[in-house]
Amino acid sequence: MFRKSFRWVGCLGILPLLLSTAAVIPAEKGTLRAGAAKLDITPAADAALQMSGYASRTAGFKSIHDGLNVRAIVLDDGAAQAAIVSCEVIGLSNAFWEKITERVTRETGIARDHLILASVHTHAAPSTGVYGGGQLPPNHLAYIARLEDAILESVRQAKEGMQPARIGFGTGTAKVNMNRRARNGEGGWMLGNNPDGVSDKTVAVIKFETLSGEPFAILSNYGVHGTVMGAGNLQISSDLLGAASRYVERHYGGKVVSSWTSGTAGDQDPIYRVGTDFQNVIALGAILGEEVARVADAIKTTNRAHIRAMQRLVTCPGKRTVQAPGPGREYKFEDSDPVTIRLSLLIINDIAITGVSGEVLTNIGLRLKRESPFNRTIMITHCNGSSGYLPDDAAYDQVSYEIVTTRAKQGCAEDAIVNGLLEMMGGFF
Repeated sequence: MFRKSFRWVGCLGILPLLLSTAAVIPAEKGTLRAGAAKLDITPAADAALQMSGYASRTAGFKSIHDGLNVRAIVLDDGAAQAAIVSCEVIGLSNAFWEKITERVTRETGIARDHLILASVHTHAAPSTGVYGGGQLPPNHLAYIARLEDAILESVRQAKEGMQPARIGFGTGTAKVNMNRRARNGEGGWMLGNNPDGVSDKTVAVIKFETLSGEPFAILSNYGVHGTVMGAGNLQISSDLLGAASRYVERHYGGKVVSSWTSGTAGDQDPIYRVGTDFQNVIALGAILGEEVARVADAIKTTNRAHIRAMQRLVTCPGKRTVQAPGPGREYKFEDSDPVTIRLSLLIINDIAITGVSGEVLTNIGLRLKRESPFNRTIMITHCNGSSGYLPDDAAYDQVSYEIVTTRAKQGCAEDAIVNGLLEMMGGFF
């Protein structure tokens, strides 16, 4: 159903012993054990699956340019376990999240509020039904079932491969994203290039290594859409996001699982985008991957670990756009169903990993980092479900695609996310 494409390799003579005893050797309380795994989720070449990310693209994919993967990291501090899973798909629906977390909890023992399950948001992967549109055809349902099995298996393999480990955090800078909310020349706003718009260039990196200092897992976070390849592309690809992960894995000789996660990318596109030239994918992936590896190489680590986690649902009043802005047209919307947002918090020592179930705009992430009591704070979006676009309050005054598309009314999402996560953090002091 799926094939395993990674296993941590250390001393080959003791690997079978490590794998067979990992489940029964507990971590000493306050010290870290961790494991990582990578599984292939590339569809069959003849699967004829509909691609997701562009409403204008109705044809199924024609070929496979590069494979898709799910990567998992499992942690244990002797008292609690947690899992961070990154999937190279467009997104994961709330219903999918509920189903897979029930399986993960039942079959691995990892509590659902200790699970970070995120998509990288590549626009060159099969549709997963995250954006609705009716019942998916049988071949898509079969692919989603395979994806569910792969997520569970990646967590299981990562847990089985846990070993005494060290952890560290660092940040760098990459200039491969740009604000995409641009003036249209007619007094309005559109999807475009806005080099003067707000943009967070921070690359956040968490490194996991053996006690002897050999890296085996790298978690990275950066705010950019997976849209180098545009609507004209009909090849399966993980876009620059997967290209960055593969660069890091090659940097470490194939001995590392490199999990990329999306930061606040709701208003961030790649600096090169909407094309069919994979050279841009490779180039931007190399720039981002090189910075991840550079930061990781310099990170100092500790074997001490203290894991804490919490999740919370917040609700915002909903809206539905009934008329998009345009020449001679005003933006009009009406009240609609409330929007539920899942907030997730996973704290490892002094590293606060936050998760939000939607496409968060940059100003929300920047505000959280300013106000967070943890100097080491990152936000993973497209995390633990899907709530659509989640703009900051000021963004609603510039009616662009994100504002037309969001289902949340102005005046709620920013405070609900930031204040909600701050309250959750406060519960651990």
